[in-house]
Amino acid sequence: MLTALQVKHAKPGKHLDHHGLCLVVRPSGGKFWTMRIQRGGRRREFGLGSAYDVSLDEARAKAYALRQRVKRGENPQQPDPGGFERPLPARVAPKLPTFEKAARDCYDALKDGWDDKRKRNWLSSFEQHVFPLMGATRIDEVDTAAVRDALAPVWLKIPDTSRRILQRMQAVLDFAHIKGWREAETSLRTVRKGLPRHTDRSNHYAAMPYAEAPALARKLRDEDASIGRDALRFLILTAARSGEVRGALWSEIDRTRGIWSIPADRMKAREPHTIPLSTQALSILDRLWKVRTSNEGLIFTSTAKAALSDMTLSKVLKASGADAYTVHGFRSAFTDWASEQTSFPKEVADKALAHKVPDRVEAAYRRTDFFEKRRELMKLWADFLDADDAKTAAKPGLPLAA
Repeated sequence: MLTALQVKHAKPGKHLDHHGLCLVVRPSGGKFWTMRIQRGGRRREFGLGSAYDVSLDEARAKAYALRQRVKRGENPQQPDPGGFERPLPARVAPKLPTFEKAARDCYDALKDGWDDKRKRNWLSSFEQHVFPLMGATRIDEVDTAAVRDALAPVWLKIPDTSRRILQRMQAVLDFAHIKGWREAETSLRTVRKGLPRHTDRSNHYAAMPYAEAPALARKLRDEDASIGRDALRFLILTAARSGEVRGALWSEIDRTRGIWSIPADRMKAREPHTIPLSTQALSILDRLWKVRTSNEGLIFTSTAKAALSDMTLSKVLKASGADAYTVHGFRSAFTDWASEQTSFPKEVADKALAHKVPDRVEAAYRRTDFFEKRRELMKLWADFLDADDAKTAAKPGLPLAA
């Protein structure tokens, strides 16, 4: 005999209950009840309705009534004088959630297995890019066209993020199917067919030439202070990643020693990283420390609770007239500057960027983190960014490492 749970999760095929009652599941996901009856030496099948409208108990009741009619010698194809053929009272359809409610329920169900970074980004990507467009749509009415339309505005602007959003939307629809909110599983593989093809990923991180970086850094410094401008300038000064800056906590900062210690769970390579802070970077922190709301919480936040979104720094960059470049590209600018304008070894610049050593043997023997050399390198970088117009990057003569 079947159970209600087995009916809910039944795969395509025929699933027998008892006394001829059978659940038929089509490859498309449709489910319906049939009843097989032997009468006058002939076997016949009768439909008892969709499994989405007729519950297991109701199907059994219908099957029993049908068998009783056959026993009484009645023709089951004729209307039931006893009223069996009268339609059952309409079942009250369960109230289905919106896409936003389903996404939040999905997040609550899955988040315990995620790291903190994924927890922060998963819902925020929906809140910024998806919920405003289709959050109010009932979950069973979400189709591939709706998903495509929600992704279209950001598909080429933030390719990596948009791909992750598509994966997360697939997870929400799979979750909704398991919960019984959607009749059939839905694949979003065809969504990409309705969107432009992503170009080579190297183009996503268009880097500002390092010669132009000082003008932008000075502009951010001299304009009215804002959380976004402070965060972007701090990012440029430290050559850190956007997520590392946006998620920076006061508990990670040692202002006395001028060190920012980022734990492994916030780093891309899942290894702890320390960044020596220049005087310019510390000045930003000293100013924000005076208006902090917590000694442990986020440094760059406008709400004291939520981290800045991944688009905040991009908007600041665009507002500063540098919309041709990306935030991540400043790491490339730093690399080029260190290579062309200083004599520091490449290993020092790589360590400053927290790049993982690809060769396992070399990584095993390289024990130093070049911290003191990195402190000197970051000081030179900050001084370069703060240089006035008379000391442009085009002019030679920046101090070289001994």
